[in-house]
Amino acid sequence: MTFEEYAFARTSALVRLARLLTDDEHRAEDLVQEVLAKAYARWGRISRTDRPDAYVRRMLVNAHHSWWRRRSSREVSVAAVTDRAGAADEAAVVAERDALWRLVRELPRSQRTVIVLRYYEDLDDTSIAEILACSAGTVRTHAKRALATLRKRQEAPTPARTGEF
Repeated sequence: MTFEEYAFARTSALVRLARLLTDDEHRAEDLVQEVLAKAYARWGRISRTDRPDAYVRRMLVNAHHSWWRRRSSREVSVAAVTDRAGAADEAAVVAERDALWRLVRELPRSQRTVIVLRYYEDLDDTSIAEILACSAGTVRTHAKRALATLRKRQEAPTPARTGEF
């Protein structure tokens, strides 16, 4: 598979993963562009691996972690919010999903990464471990701790969280 074929087939999935990791659509696109530029330079070696997609995903996760460590990256951009009329049920579903996503965003970086890769990217523990360069047991530990934290926080919301937008 050539780099162009790979990029054409996988860019949207990589942007989705980056979006979930960064929680910022524009930063996600920039991150994927940076990773694909690096992958292009190394494509000869990457394409010879058994799983080039896992390799590029790992590059993406590592690039996100490197970006997050820089102090200047602590800014969070917010798009203008527009109100739209909708069904009450739809609003409740969106509100519940938004509340859960806020809890996921508060998790430590490694736990959040595991949750995103497992539940949003639908990867198994072995694939996640390969991407994060750790053992499958470490992945399960991060997932278990993250889910316990999410359950605990979802059952007993704090006053600061209930009025937050």
